[in-house]
Amino acid sequence: MQEVDTVITGGVVLTLDERDTRIEGGAVAIKGDTIMGVGRAEELRQEFVGRTLIEAEDSLIMPGLINGHTHAAMTCFRGMADDMELTTWLNDYIFPAEAKHADAELAYWGSLLACAEMIKSGTTTFCDMYIFEDETARAAKEAGVRCLLGEGLLGFPSPNAPTSAEGLACARRLIEKWQGDSLVNIMVEPHSLYICSPSLLIKAKELADEYHIPYGLHLLENQAEQRQLQERLGKKPLWFLKEIGYLTERFLAYHCVFMDEEDIGLFAEHGCRVIHDPESNMKLASGVAPVPAMLKAGITVGLGTDGCASNNNLDMFQEMDTAAKLHKVHNLDPTVMAAGTVLRMATCEGAKALGLGEKTGTLTVGKKADVIIIDLNKPHLTPLYNEYSHLVYAVSGADVDTVLINGQLVMRKRRLLTIDEREVMTQVRNIASGIKKTLTARTQA
Repeated sequence: MQEVDTVITGGVVLTLDERDTRIEGGAVAIKGDTIMGVGRAEELRQEFVGRTLIEAEDSLIMPGLINGHTHAAMTCFRGMADDMELTTWLNDYIFPAEAKHADAELAYWGSLLACAEMIKSGTTTFCDMYIFEDETARAAKEAGVRCLLGEGLLGFPSPNAPTSAEGLACARRLIEKWQGDSLVNIMVEPHSLYICSPSLLIKAKELADEYHIPYGLHLLENQAEQRQLQERLGKKPLWFLKEIGYLTERFLAYHCVFMDEEDIGLFAEHGCRVIHDPESNMKLASGVAPVPAMLKAGITVGLGTDGCASNNNLDMFQEMDTAAKLHKVHNLDPTVMAAGTVLRMATCEGAKALGLGEKTGTLTVGKKADVIIIDLNKPHLTPLYNEYSHLVYAVSGADVDTVLINGQLVMRKRRLLTIDEREVMTQVRNIASGIKKTLTARTQA
């Protein structure tokens, strides 16, 4: 009999492995940060004894969700500027607010609030781009949340980097500081083609190549961006990216709403990966990304919420529901983006998109123990015929009962164990009160 730290037992285990293995009356054994056993409870009881036993009757035991694209600290701007077009939203509201208010304190507390929201809605890994990202890394580490993040590199002065050179230096410090960490993973993230100069894009790629880490940017988010880039570059944006060496298996592109058949072919050929952000794209009226065509071409596509300023929440269960229904109505085909496909985008395929597929995304022996337990004993989850259908169309983040990340229990029975929820909300409210004053003054002016 092998002693382990934790045994979760009693529920239905959905492994999300290559065979979509489902185990009735299943169990998961965890030692340290690693999954040691997955199988039927009576079998695992013969092999493992846990110092902690989590009984999960009437529950689903599954991998934690992967939020493939967000801006965690922007919880501080939630609801600040809604119902407007992307360029207006960015240039007239978000960028000015960041220039005036974004600092290390906002990044830390806003990110910690995001971690609380993500844990409580079943997200165990997130991919982030913002400024003062060392503070986001610190918040994620304290909260016990797995992350892949990078300093947002801009073509104009940011509160954390007055010049592009300083932005790159900041990105390098981030890489070196967190190299080898058990939870915090670093990538290089120039914001976009329309904000970054070719020189900055090339230097960012060189930095990513030096450390052999992922790199990513916002790409073809709306039609205005597509037209602007075509005119400025004198060629299709993806041909430009190919020329400067961006199209590789380490390239992660966010949004990709206006990709045509040729673009999709280029991504598939070079192994590039995509994160789909349907709710943000809908709210900003950016359009509908051709995700079914991407999947058919063999592109790895993950799912993300984007930031709270353009969504306005970090609930990946809600994002799955939206992703499935959006593409059905857009294609006038109820069979596209089936529940199983979307669930895999939010788990194992999302992990692959972030380059973390060897660590997380499935409940399999040897992977890190990123596990969530869904309480099924709810009126809106009764009866149950198909778990995948329920998870995409009926479950909400509020149904998540328990969360373990890297083997650590971070939420039990809806109570956060690594974050002082009340203090975090108080701090963010204080930050928001200062932002509100400047918004009021601007409106009155």
